[in-house]
Amino acid sequence: MAPEASINRARRIAAVLGVTVLALSVIPLTAWAARKARTSLASRSAQLPAPRVIPYPQLEWPIVVNGGQYTPLNWADIAGWASDDHVQAYKAFRVSCGSIAAQRNPPEDSKALGASLREPCRAAKAQEITEDGKARAFFETNFLPLQISRLGEDAGFVTGYYEPIVDGSRTQTDVYTVPVYRRPSNLFVRGFKQDAVSLPNKGQVFRKIGRRKLVPYYDRGEIEDGAIAGRGLEICWLKNQTDLLFSQIQGSARIRLEDGATIRINYDAHNGFPYTAVGRVLIDRGIIPKEQMSMQKIREWMEQNPVGANELRRQNRAYVFFREVSLSDKDEAVGAQGVPLTPGRSIAVDNSLHVYGTLFFIEGELPIESSQSKTPFRRLMVAQDTGSAITGPARADIYYGAGSEAGRVSGRFRHNMRFVMLVPKSLDPAARGRKMPAPDPRPSEKIAKLFPPTEPLKDKPKEPPDSAKPTTGSTATAPVNEAKVPLPEARPVIEPEQTSRRHRRLHRYRR
Repeated sequence: MAPEASINRARRIAAVLGVTVLALSVIPLTAWAARKARTSLASRSAQLPAPRVIPYPQLEWPIVVNGGQYTPLNWADIAGWASDDHVQAYKAFRVSCGSIAAQRNPPEDSKALGASLREPCRAAKAQEITEDGKARAFFETNFLPLQISRLGEDAGFVTGYYEPIVDGSRTQTDVYTVPVYRRPSNLFVRGFKQDAVSLPNKGQVFRKIGRRKLVPYYDRGEIEDGAIAGRGLEICWLKNQTDLLFSQIQGSARIRLEDGATIRINYDAHNGFPYTAVGRVLIDRGIIPKEQMSMQKIREWMEQNPVGANELRRQNRAYVFFREVSLSDKDEAVGAQGVPLTPGRSIAVDNSLHVYGTLFFIEGELPIESSQSKTPFRRLMVAQDTGSAITGPARADIYYGAGSEAGRVSGRFRHNMRFVMLVPKSLDPAARGRKMPAPDPRPSEKIAKLFPPTEPLKDKPKEPPDSAKPTTGSTATAPVNEAKVPLPEARPVIEPEQTSRRHRRLHRYRR
C-alpha cells in the first residue's frame, strides 16, 4: 500500500473514533440533564398546592331533611323542657321501641334518622324508669336537640285529631243506612299485593279490570252513589254520612252497636285521590271565618244544611276503607306504626321524611281550655302515626284521645308551634359537619375587576336602540368605561408538511 493511502486511511479511522468518543462523552451529560430536569420539576410540584379533587370525595353528610332546616340547641335553650312530665314521654317512647326492636332485618332507610333509634331503644328497654329526673337524664344522655322547620320559616304547624265514638249497627235498618266499607278486592296499588296487611295512604290507586287493565278507582261521589254496594264489603252501618266522613278523616273510630257492644275500625286503604279539607272549602266560600274554623263548626253546618253537605263532601274525592280490629274500649287507637297511641303524647308526622319513634318537643300555645284561651303547651311527643294531609318537616297532628270532648278540643288546633327534634347522638350533625370540605375561596378583588360580568341581568330592562334614544333635553350621561380583557389573537393556520412527504414515501414504496 502506498504511504499516502495509508495516511489517508489512518486519518479516516481517527475521525470515526473521534466522533464515537465525542458521542460517548455526550451521553452522560444528557442523562445528567434529564435527572436535573426531573428533580427541578419535582421540587416545583412539591411547592405548588395540592390539586383540588373534583368531584368532592364521598363523605358522610350531616343529617338531611328534605325541604327542612335545623339548628343545634342546648337543652337550656328549650322553653319548658325542664318542667315537662318526662316519665310519660319515656313510657310512650318505650311503646315505639317495641315495634322498632321487632324489626329483625330493618331495611336501609334514607330518612333523616334511618335506623339510628335502635341504639337508644335498647337503652330504654334495659331499664324501667319511674322518676322524672332519671327520665329527663335518659333523653339528655342519648339525644341531641335540633330546632327544625320548613326552609325559610321559623316555626312548624300543628293540628289535632281524635278517635270518634259513633252509633252503628251490624245490619242495615231504617236508621242506620250508611255503610262502612272494608277494602275491595279489585283495589290495586303498584308495588303491593292486593292482600297486603296495609297499604300506603298516598299515591295512585287503581281498579283492576280483568287481568291487565287498570283504571283510577271510584271517587267519593261514585262510591256514595253505590258503585261498590252489594258486594259484601260492609263492616257495619252508621246513621249519616257526616259520621263516616269524620271517621275517615280521623282514620279510626269506635262503633257502639245497638246491643251495647263496641267494635273498633282502623284505616286500611284509600281510593287514590288527594285529600281535600272541607273546612278549607268553607273558608274559601266565606261560609265560616278562618279564625272560627273547627271540626265542631263543620259538623254544625252540615247538620243544618244537608243538601249543601252532600255537595261539600264530594269536593273531597278521597275515600278511606277500614278494617275491623280486636281492641277493647280500654285500649287506645292503633297508629300507623302498629302501636297503641298515647293521648297528648302521640303525633302523626310525614312518614316520607321521618321514621316512627322520632321524638319532637313541641312548644307554644293552644286553645285547650276554650276556643279563645292560650294554654301553654310544652311537651315531648312521639311520632307514631301519619296522615295524607300531614306533609313537611315540622308538621304534626296531635292525638288527643277518644270521644266528643277530645274531638271538640283537638278540632280547635290550627296553630304555629316551635319544633325541636331529638336526634340520637350517633348522628351528631355538628361532628359530621367538621368533616365536610370547605368551598373554593372567592377570587380576589383584582381578579374580579379583570373579569367583570359581560352578560346583562335577566331582570334588567333592555335599553332602546341608539336611533330611539332621545337627543334633546337633559345632559346625556357619559358611558362608564369598564375594564375589558382583550381576546387572544387567532392562531395561524399552518398546513402540516408531513402530509406531502408521507404521500411521496408511500408513492415511492408502492413503486
